[in-house]
Amino acid sequence: MPDTIRLDSPFGTIAIRDSRGSGRPVLLVHGNSACKEAFAPQFDAPELAGFRLIAPDLPGHGASDDAPDPGSAYTFAGYAALLEHLIAALGLEAPVVFGWSLGGHAALELAGRGKAPVAGVMISGTPPVTPTLDCLMQAFNIDPAAENLTAKRDFTEEDAQAYALHTGAVDGAVDPHLLAMVKRTDGRARETMFGSVVAGAPLDERQIVADMLVPFAVVNGAEDPFIKPDYFDTLTAPSLWSEGIVRLQGAGHAPFRQTPGAFNPLLARFVQAC
Repeated sequence: MPDTIRLDSPFGTIAIRDSRGSGRPVLLVHGNSACKEAFAPQFDAPELAGFRLIAPDLPGHGASDDAPDPGSAYTFAGYAALLEHLIAALGLEAPVVFGWSLGGHAALELAGRGKAPVAGVMISGTPPVTPTLDCLMQAFNIDPAAENLTAKRDFTEEDAQAYALHTGAVDGAVDPHLLAMVKRTDGRARETMFGSVVAGAPLDERQIVADMLVPFAVVNGAEDPFIKPDYFDTLTAPSLWSEGIVRLQGAGHAPFRQTPGAFNPLLARFVQAC
């Protein structure tokens, strides 16, 4: 059975789910206002049972502490620094990193910083962007007339329901625990993260992908409402794996939850390829 451990870090105490598998470590990084339990379909998957799956709650999320310094922790660089700390503290040798949405941006920042070796990077719902308004508009479906919940500090009950529904619902149903974790999230994490992106703070993710030497994979939901699918075809990605950019039918923003039967074998093949 997976263990849940708590690890002290410069970003507060971090809750981590660890499958204790004997194979290559696979670091699973959740999205904005989510939690480690989002990856339950992976921890339960026979295809992935041989790997060591590790899923942390990011600072300000799930069962982890709120960050003592929100301004530095709740950014792509802050989340990448946390992942570096976890890789060292847990003794993970060149893990494969799967990042979903915000977690994908943290994974790309981790790869771009080059401070912790990784064996490969897979992203989902994460357009690799240059941090400019023009590039953000090219990559994401942004409605200027709609309220931006991604950046909103204080959620109402209706906000939490809407965010949970559109980011990770399965067959239109919201998992009660994941909804509770949306409500639990430190709202400063949303506000600070989005503000740092608009200010141009993150590394150039398009360049990171272009320079990446380890295997790189993209697995998106074909019906993801947040991203523009064709944007991914504009990337220069010399280390893109042989299966190319995958778009899973019947899945939205969280294909690893919404179509795990299709996603889990893909992740297993990618880890093996790394």
